[in-house]
Amino acid sequence: MNEAPQSRSGPLAGLRVVEIAGIGPAPFCGMLLADLGADVVVVERSAPGDGIPDLGPAAIFKRGKRTIAVDLKSPAAIATVLDLVERCDALIEGMRPGVMERLGLGPDLCLARNPRLAYGRMTGWGQEGPLAKAAGHDINYIGLSGALWYSGQPGEPPMTPPTLVGDVGGGALYLAVGLLAAVMSARETGRGQVVDAAIVDGSAHMMTLLMSLRAAGQMVDERGASMLDGPHWYATYRCADGGFVSVGAIEPRFYQQLRAKLGLGDDPDFADGYDRSRWPELKRRLAELFAQRTRDEWCALLEGTDACFAPVLTPGEAARHPHMADRGTYCDIDGVPQPAPAPRFSATPVGLPGRVPLRREDPVAVLADWARSRS
Repeated sequence: MNEAPQSRSGPLAGLRVVEIAGIGPAPFCGMLLADLGADVVVVERSAPGDGIPDLGPAAIFKRGKRTIAVDLKSPAAIATVLDLVERCDALIEGMRPGVMERLGLGPDLCLARNPRLAYGRMTGWGQEGPLAKAAGHDINYIGLSGALWYSGQPGEPPMTPPTLVGDVGGGALYLAVGLLAAVMSARETGRGQVVDAAIVDGSAHMMTLLMSLRAAGQMVDERGASMLDGPHWYATYRCADGGFVSVGAIEPRFYQQLRAKLGLGDDPDFADGYDRSRWPELKRRLAELFAQRTRDEWCALLEGTDACFAPVLTPGEAARHPHMADRGTYCDIDGVPQPAPAPRFSATPVGLPGRVPLRREDPVAVLADWARSRS
């Protein structure tokens, strides 16, 4: 069987979601909800050339969902989608502002059919503002929001892990929280609403802790000069074998543990780890020290201690690491390695994720299924 499982477990079992097929953060949000038990039906376009690649079993963002295919230029197909909307709790769309309205699936029409609907809109710039209708991607949104600024060293361009800070962190996760909040509100009030999830807003909101440190004078706008981007005790280092390790010994007691483990406990140069003027020099010295041993040798010395240490692993290495393997953080579904659902729940466990659907279902059958399960 290649279909997504019909028996769903998890805290969101019973939640129904219509997802208009797209790329990036919107389908990630749908996957997260499906991981937690929601019945997510993806509306794909039946016409070719929609710009969404067919990745087959590798389309992890489709796992646990069901898919249907319709011609969104057909009035009959739009009527079918509206029938689904009438029976669901939430809708996810990631189009540019105005596209859903032109299709005949805008929030006014959908909320008229289902007044309790949580209508989730995922964009980079937001539904309004001077840039609302401009093209963009993750790196542009977090560049504008300020979230990209501290990701880099002085004299070097900022760098960020692709899609993580913007699409996933500031986008998909905020849309998921917004949708669940709107569903909860609708169950109390009977009124649905539109959730405008913009990556610029979410990634800016993720800056709250850094902005607190900035207001307290512990983060400055000069890159490489603050406590989370400048010190020798909060950095990554290259090892003798070309691997990398990370240290993050922020608190004094952890810094002292790091010094002792590295044989620097009696070195007066490292006594005051909070003298910013010494950070560049001490970082160079630690770089020379870490370059003398392999990553595995440093793991043997430091891993599991209070020195706040971890190796920098590839995704494949991470899946095999004893801690990650013990927790089952990664899994393999149909030969495709992937992260397991998160977070975890004691009373409503979610188990392994559902499979990627390899065939599209009949929209009429999905409607009938939803009608039976709500009767």
